[in-house]
Amino acid sequence: MIKIAWHPIYAHPLPEGHRFPMLKYELIPEQLLHEGTIEHQNLFSPEPLSDEIVLLTHQKAYWEQLRDLTLSAKDQRRIGFPLDAQLVERELRIAQGTIDGAYFAMENGIAFNVAGGTHHAGSNWGEGFCLLNDQAIAANYLLNNNLAQRILIIDLDVHQGNGTAEIFQHEPRVFTFSMHGDKNFPFRKEISSLDVPLDDGLQDEAYLSLLNINLKKAFERSKPDFVFYLSGVDVLSTDKLGKLSLSKAACKERDRIVLQACKNKNLPLQVSMGGGYSTEIKDIVDAHCNTYRLAFDLFA
Repeated sequence: MIKIAWHPIYAHPLPEGHRFPMLKYELIPEQLLHEGTIEHQNLFSPEPLSDEIVLLTHQKAYWEQLRDLTLSAKDQRRIGFPLDAQLVERELRIAQGTIDGAYFAMENGIAFNVAGGTHHAGSNWGEGFCLLNDQAIAANYLLNNNLAQRILIIDLDVHQGNGTAEIFQHEPRVFTFSMHGDKNFPFRKEISSLDVPLDDGLQDEAYLSLLNINLKKAFERSKPDFVFYLSGVDVLSTDKLGKLSLSKAACKERDRIVLQACKNKNLPLQVSMGGGYSTEIKDIVDAHCNTYRLAFDLFA
């Protein structure tokens, strides 16, 4: 059975008018249940992650400031969320959900986290709505427990996975692959194992061609035994922050290419949802739900 990490805390209350579409974390499972793609037993609620596991990835001083709510006002502005205890608990549950998902992926081929994809969090900073880096935490957990030997992180959010790249810059067992807007946030890029910078306004055919070429390179160079996929839908032409011009059909084809490649190679795959900032919340939710629909077609 395909398992999906979700908890009510994922939909964290934000100030009126905040640009982050937190509502999607309620609407994605609701829509999937409503249409019959998933059943309630597909969902599981992760517990909060332990400090010990956080510290495999994030520096002690940063984590303690985050945990104790003593981050400076400047560092909180960099994150973009008002810091409180519930927000920190949310991040801990998301990260544990990605670790749990990795176990479920090893059993069932694929597993999901309705949230996560918090790839802007580096070893000692939070940024861009990311406090802790869930897939980096899970990758380090797998390595530390000898559950994987070589890991590929496929990051197709429109923004570079700068935190992920920084965390693994000296870790040869983790290959970081990021396709992202060249002139988009973050404006100071880190160096991934394979970076593919994209021009503003890039359309379906050119994007999918670049993906096919570079995904093949990533697999050849990384030779992974486990894959993490960050499936942000901020590549859509409707996205307020994306600057690309992909249709919803091309976004779905992007997901199909990744999922099919992992299935063909018999590689366990954990998927976190990443960003999406289209004007209409229904466009965000539908594009995310397409990733699940594909997975249930391919793996269920």
